[in-house]
Amino acid sequence: MRLEGKIALVTGAASGIGRQTAITFAREGAQVFLCDINEEGLQQVKAEIEAAGGRATALKLNVTDEEDWKNAARVVRESCGKLNVFFNNAGILIVKPIEELSLDEWNREMAINSTGPFLGIKYLAPLLVASGNGSIINTSSDAATFGFVNHAAYGASKAAIAMLSQVAAAEYRNKNVRSNSIHPACCATNMLLRDDEDIRKNPGYFTPMGRILEPQDIANLVLFLASDESANITGAKFAIDGGETGFSIGMPLETK
Repeated sequence: MRLEGKIALVTGAASGIGRQTAITFAREGAQVFLCDINEEGLQQVKAEIEAAGGRATALKLNVTDEEDWKNAARVVRESCGKLNVFFNNAGILIVKPIEELSLDEWNREMAINSTGPFLGIKYLAPLLVASGNGSIINTSSDAATFGFVNHAAYGASKAAIAMLSQVAAAEYRNKNVRSNSIHPACCATNMLLRDDEDIRKNPGYFTPMGRILEPQDIANLVLFLASDESANITGAKFAIDGGETGFSIGMPLETK
């Protein structure tokens, strides 16, 4: 098992990428703290992990609430004394043109997608240092790499977490704590899934490889970054987008 004996904490664990990654962590031997504002969803994930023989603790957490973060750190410290893996994943998506985006919407996106990850690192870093072998994985986005129409708040918030990730890598370089960011394209999660459309069949959501990302695709990358297999990787940005940000498949230049 690739995470045998490790303690992990996952935010946004009640659904989507967080849920699938938490299940993957547990399957690979980690004891997982499941954090989300959705308590019912947390209990469902916890039950699924335990039914498969894994170990999980459900912990209600509003990532914008500093006291919730202090409490999460306290719970982990009192029960385990350390933390090996922090998947800093919770986020929301607001899609609106700049002129239609309210200040409240902008602030909410920033609070959840940028301030939350900052607070998580601030309060969990001492536990990661205490483990002697810590890994922070921050969920950014392809929208942090180039501009998408109607994604001003989302793109800005995800660009912020990408830089936060690199700064954390620099600050904890001598404390055996690594920090990396992942940059997914559209993924088939509750954030995008709709009752009136099967987005898995809509080419508008496809990567250049011809399909949409699934949560397990991303969980596999996060597992690698959480494991000792990536022991010398820090401060890096990992695109997981089927080549979207790596190359163009536009019309070829005319030849004379």
